[in-house]
Amino acid sequence: MHIFIQPSDDAPIYRQIIRQILGSLAAGRLTPGERLPSQRELGQRLVISPLTVKKAYEELEREGVIETRRGQGTFVTERAMARSTDESDLATRLDELKPLIQRLLGSAWAARVPTDALLDAVRNEADRLAAERGDSPDSEPERSTP
Repeated sequence: MHIFIQPSDDAPIYRQIIRQILGSLAAGRLTPGERLPSQRELGQRLVISPLTVKKAYEELEREGVIETRRGQGTFVTERAMARSTDESDLATRLDELKPLIQRLLGSAWAARVPTDALLDAVRNEADRLAAERGDSPDSEPERSTP
């Protein structure tokens, strides 16, 4: 697993770690059952405090993405890859993404990227990640047209 800290990123370091672990899951570079580096090991590798890694791991554990097994380490859960079809759960997850969506739309507006072009870029990236994971088109969530 490769994690890179970007000092110029507005996101706190623990958020950068979370984002990159979730991105690795989305791309299939991390799989259920895979062991993550210990908090101390990742902290040393990134030259950051293990407490920062602990904060990221705790949040991922609360979300059910990883689990810590006493004496064995930290592992990606099977649930990390499960997709819920519950509409109320989907609404909650979309609400959680709203700040990120707003930031993306604001950045696109500032860069004068039309919304249709942005949506195409998002779809293309989703397709690329699905291909990287080896997913068939049928395994992607249904898309509704805007």
